[in-house]
Amino acid sequence: MITLEEFKKKQLDKCRLIGLDLGSKRIGVSICDEKQLIATPFKTINRSTSKKLIEELKSIIKENNIKGIIIGNPLNMDGSSGSSAQSVKDTSDNLEKNINLPICLWDERLSTIGVFNISSQLDVNVSKREKKIDENAAAFILQGAIDFLNN
Repeated sequence: MITLEEFKKKQLDKCRLIGLDLGSKRIGVSICDEKQLIATPFKTINRSTSKKLIEELKSIIKENNIKGIIIGNPLNMDGSSGSSAQSVKDTSDNLEKNINLPICLWDERLSTIGVFNISSQLDVNVSKREKKIDENAAAFILQGAIDFLNN
């Protein structure tokens, strides 16, 4: 796993990145444009086997010419790692072994809550909000990371 600073050094100027929100049941996926300005929700993957996840991600990466992966790191509010962060690190390590792209963890504290609150202000009904929450959280994570990369 590399830091975002190391990630920035490895990135080409015009390339798309994928953002992942790794939940225990679902995985939110987002993709940014080539200029790395806007992260867009892409899809939600139901979590099954590690092998299926890797196959699905490889397919998305190939179809969308992805050159790097940003994964939300669910740290505790005090910045420490809990069981969720350990699970994300384990999955990230597995992805790193099987997908030959730079992978970086990005602090995702409050991303799901933030997305839920934003969508409530946009008057999106609750069932629609919950259905898209994972991919929207992934876009929130990726947007935070690309904003950091661009500054």
